[in-house]
Amino acid sequence: MADRVYPSAKPNPHPPQPLNGGGPALPPTKSQINNATRLPYRPQPKPRRSRRGLCCSCCLWFIMLLVVLVILAAIAGGVFYAIYRPRRPAFSVSVLRIAALNVSAAGHLSSRVDLNVTARNPNKKLIYFYDPISVSVLSGGVDIGDGSIPAFVHAAGSATVLSATTSSSAGQTLDSAAGNDLRKSSSLPLEVDMDTEAGVKIGGLKTKKIGIKVRCAGIRAPVPKAKASAAVSPGDGCKVKLRIKIWKWTL
Repeated sequence: MADRVYPSAKPNPHPPQPLNGGGPALPPTKSQINNATRLPYRPQPKPRRSRRGLCCSCCLWFIMLLVVLVILAAIAGGVFYAIYRPRRPAFSVSVLRIAALNVSAAGHLSSRVDLNVTARNPNKKLIYFYDPISVSVLSGGVDIGDGSIPAFVHAAGSATVLSATTSSSAGQTLDSAAGNDLRKSSSLPLEVDMDTEAGVKIGGLKTKKIGIKVRCAGIRAPVPKAKASAAVSPGDGCKVKLRIKIWKWTL
């Protein structure tokens, strides 16, 4: 006798879903909606620093470094001045003699001037060392003689007498007005210009040489007659100017 199969009295809470979409479509879940609207991940590049900001930073650091260097230089200069009390050298024309002065009818100049220059170093701890000094003697803007003084070392706190002889250059010709003035004058107003470079020695340290220009004005000397020479009249003193060169500029 065959057994009978009776259906279960309890309904199946999860009936099988049709595979071919035969039943009604279920609404999408929350995770499906989020996955559908989410963009794929892409790595973001690191933000680059702008060139303008980099240039500003470099300029700021450069200015700060420059300010620090200026402050350090000022401090070093103050300490140096407090210790050594540097003073510029002094010059004066002690003797000047016009040994010869002749202007031909054609305007050719022939002259010779002998002079002594006294150089003083007022510093007690600084030694000056000079290059050869070029010397020019002028009268009313007319160059009547050129010469030179050899290089020398000027000890601290000392005075040195330097001798020089200037003469007109060969073939130097003056215009008629300048020639007549020199021929007719019994005495000449003179200026002495000296140009050189000098450095400073402090112990075993030597500084870089700087330019020195000296002008001695207010000198008046009589013009010699025949073979007699004439001595100088005292001048107003000499002015010393330092020529400091910074790159392309000279101060």
